Amino acid sequence: MRDTLVILVVGLAPHLLGQHTPNLNKLVARGGLRHLNTVTPAVTCTVQATLATGLTPSEHGIVANGWFFDDLKEILLWRQPNNLVNGEKIWDAGKKMNPDFTCAKMFWWYNMYSTADWSATPRPMYPADGRKIPDHYAYPPELHDELDAKLGQFPLFKFWGPLTDRSSSDWIAQSTIHVMETRKPTLALAYLPHLDYNLQRLGPDLDHPTLQQDLREIDEICGDLITVADAQHRRIVVVSEYGVTEATDAIHINRALRKAGLIAVRPEEHGREILDAGASAVFAMADHQIAHVYVNDESKRKEARNIIAALDGVESIWEGEERAANGLDHPRSGDMVVVSKADRWFSYYYWLDEAKSPDFARTVDIHRKPGYDPVELFIDPKIKHPKLTAGLKLAKRKLGFRQLLDIISQSETGLVKGTHGRITDDPYFGPLVISSEADLLPKSAVNAVDFKSLVLNHVFGE
Repeated sequence: MRDTLVILVVGLAPHLLGQHTPNLNKLVARGGLRHLNTVTPAVTCTVQATLATGLTPSEHGIVANGWFFDDLKEILLWRQPNNLVNGEKIWDAGKKMNPDFTCAKMFWWYNMYSTADWSATPRPMYPADGRKIPDHYAYPPELHDELDAKLGQFPLFKFWGPLTDRSSSDWIAQSTIHVMETRKPTLALAYLPHLDYNLQRLGPDLDHPTLQQDLREIDEICGDLITVADAQHRRIVVVSEYGVTEATDAIHINRALRKAGLIAVRPEEHGREILDAGASAVFAMADHQIAHVYVNDESKRKEARNIIAALDGVESIWEGEERAANGLDHPRSGDMVVVSKADRWFSYYYWLDEAKSPDFARTVDIHRKPGYDPVELFIDPKIKHPKLTAGLKLAKRKLGFRQLLDIISQSETGLVKGTHGRITDDPYFGPLVISSEADLLPKSAVNAVDFKSLVLNHVFGE
């Protein structure tokens, strides 16, 4: 076996490589680069599940970053248990090939209760007083305290939200290096997230100095990992899940369904409205450029389809055989899968009066929102002193006060300049695979379903 390191750099695409990425350029020069033919939806949880299993979403069941759990009658995103992913995982396949094979799965998604030998994943603490405390879940349990002692508290508030920066990628990279040096896993999987944030905030324009700085930072972090991997004589693979393309604005799919009387809401304190998915005739779970539309009342399906088809920015609607042909024929999928045009994305918003929006609408809350919300990456531009406002609210929380961190806009969807989810029209702006081993790369693009085999070839191939 040859020890191997896989670095997943979110949002990395061929057009981003150049003067700001010397370490990645050197890796390409000594090995090679191929486009990745990714899956739909091209979102984190779905693509990672395919990379790890070699299966389509129809087979592994991760149809988006979240879906409508029919038995619970709730939309849930960003779940963690690995048993949600069907199919043989890459680390289980490796153990079958050689019982001495080991794997460290560092911050790849669906990381709780997996059969990987070592793992860590974001997992905040929620004390009964309402606070949210940054933390991570690690296996074996002693690895948690070991990483905290070496690296400090996991920077959860820099992992997602308006305060994001390179801190999360640095922490994950250093935790991976620590595990590689102390445990010597045959296969190490590392997830570096922060390049993706400004690609969504600013769009993929390489002329933007902030994006150039992000590229220099992610390249430096990759360089640290590559240096350690080389010292350990590891083979190296770099992969991305999707490419980010320019965005103009959102498609408010649930608001259109609400206006037609197809969505039900539950009133809560102060007249705020909560989406009641179980009581709705039709509703959408919005996830970037894909929306899963669930139909509880079949008599309303045609009406809902006509409403959605008429929305500006909708590119296609898949049902039946079309849904199957695109790899999304699974019970968790929407009865209709809606794809946006390249420069648009779907909002989860369902309220028609901002005064009735739920209290989580203006917060970073990836678990209560019934859909993905990229506006969470921005502090509301109407706040005059954003850093001071956020800092004061966080300070009050640390002191034990109940404090709603309501600093996110609930209407300015035009802030978002980059998006993903549909397969990019031009592979140059799409995901990629880089390998240190030119002879192990195929002659043409790598299919996402073949990535598992590609990595196993790096471990077991001559």
